[in-house]
Amino acid sequence: MSQLLNRTATPLVTGLFLVSLVSGIALFFHWAPATFHGMHEWLSMVLILPFALHLWKNWRPMSAYLRKPAFPVAMLASLAAALAFVIPDASSTAGGGRPPQFAVAQQMLDGSLSTVAPVLGETPEELGAALGAAGFTVSDPAQSLSDIATASGQSAEAMLALLAAQGS
Repeated sequence: MSQLLNRTATPLVTGLFLVSLVSGIALFFHWAPATFHGMHEWLSMVLILPFALHLWKNWRPMSAYLRKPAFPVAMLASLAAALAFVIPDASSTAGGGRPPQFAVAQQMLDGSLSTVAPVLGETPEELGAALGAAGFTVSDPAQSLSDIATASGQSAEAMLALLAAQGS
C-alpha cells in the first residue's frame, strides 16, 4: 500500500490540479461552461483524496514549511482572497446569494409558457411548437417550464439552452 501511495499521490495531485486549472480557465472565459462546470466541480472533489495522501506522504517536508513565516502569510492571503468573493455574495439577498443570472434563469423556469413567450418575443403557440420540436411535451400553457422539462424527461439546462436559442 505504501508503494502505491508513493507512486500515485503526487502524480494524481498534479494531473487533477491540471484538469482543475484548465477547466477553471475555461469557466473564467465562459468557454463551453456546460462542459467544464461539472468537470471542474466533481474532479476538484476527487482531488481532495490524493491531496490528503500527498500531504501524508510528504508530512515531514510539509511540517518544515509550517514553521516558516511565509506559510501563515500565504494562508492568510488565500483566506482574504476567498473572503473577497464570499462576503459580498453572502450579503446579497437576490437569489439566495447566487449570481443574479442564476436567479433570473430560475425565474424563467418557474414561469409558464404563456408568461415566458412574450419575454422571448414569441407567442405561446410559437414557443410551444419550438418546445415540441425539441422533444418537450407541453400539455398546458399555464404549466411552468420547469414542470414541462421534468414531465418530458429532460433537464432544466436543456430547457434553458432552448430558451436562449429562441431569444437570440
